[in-house]
Amino acid sequence: MPFSRLPLALLLAAGLLAGCARRPAAADAAVPAAPVSPAKAAKAEAKAVAAAPPAARDLTDVLTEELNLTTEQRSQVRQIFTSTLTQAKQTQQRLKADRPAMMVELKRLNAASDQELQQVLTAEQYQQLKAKQRQVQEQMRARKGQ
Repeated sequence: MPFSRLPLALLLAAGLLAGCARRPAAADAAVPAAPVSPAKAAKAEAKAVAAAPPAARDLTDVLTEELNLTTEQRSQVRQIFTSTLTQAKQTQQRLKADRPAMMVELKRLNAASDQELQQVLTAEQYQQLKAKQRQVQEQMRARKGQ
């Protein structure tokens, strides 16, 4: 599917990840310093990280650094991206024969994801995210025009 047809969350992921070097595996497992939580919560968080699609994990890691996300925000953002990616894949499978309907549904998913992100992020973080999305879209348009 061409880049222009993917949800904006996926566009952002592609653009941000393309510009960022992949961190070593040890850094991926590291969690920012936070108050010590119960062992059960730590296990649940580790399972959630492991279960998340690589794109959701990587994008969450990039946004954690760029937007200085808290541990709680990081968890919520990863859940949003995981849900969005899962729903987008299901939509693509279900509606692959009906492209216009698929595009409408993917736009709806993107809008819902954007609303969830707006609730999780601070106003400043959300503005930074939108600015980065615009920048990535411009870069993609420039590449497409070449």
